[in-house]
Amino acid sequence: MSSTDTVVHIVDDEEAVRASLAFLLTSAGFAVRVHESATAFLAVANQIQNGCLITDLRMPDMDGVELLRRLRDSDTMLPAIVITGNGDVQMAVEAMKHGAIDFIEKPFSDEVLIESIGKAAARASERVQLTQTIEQTRQRLALLSERERQVLSGVVAGQPNKAIAFELGISPRTVEVYRAGLMGKMQARSLPDLVRMVMNIDIADIG
Repeated sequence: MSSTDTVVHIVDDEEAVRASLAFLLTSAGFAVRVHESATAFLAVANQIQNGCLITDLRMPDMDGVELLRRLRDSDTMLPAIVITGNGDVQMAVEAMKHGAIDFIEKPFSDEVLIESIGKAAARASERVQLTQTIEQTRQRLALLSERERQVLSGVVAGQPNKAIAFELGISPRTVEVYRAGLMGKMQARSLPDLVRMVMNIDIADIG
């Protein structure tokens, strides 16, 4: 999946600004959706699977900082860029504290905006890929037996086979058998590969 698969969502209360940004980014090869207010965007934010956000800071119904705060609180945060006017730098910094990855001061060049959006789109694609990887790992974990999960917990904790065997009351050779079985079910090519797979999974999902 490439960053070009990412939809750029533009939030601005001025129609002319929305149209101008949409034309610029569409011409640069991005898929674009426009939203006339932060409230309108929030209404559909939970349906967005692969997107990034460009938003103005000062809007009448809800400013950009509040928009980012609500996205974060509802766990629907997207890689976001805020556009600021003169004197808005303090607000822009506040927006970054709430999760924005960049802010751009007006007036700005097309190249600066496109470069920033490209980075945000790439980050959005990475998030989607990570989510898919986590889901695949959870599905593979569901295939493990209770004993395999116990052995996996020990492996991830860095315990040698003898320590895992002692803790579970089985032989080291039996631990090796379970370990080989879970490696196959998890489709792990090596021990480091296995550990990387489960690093992003809550340990409660394993044990």
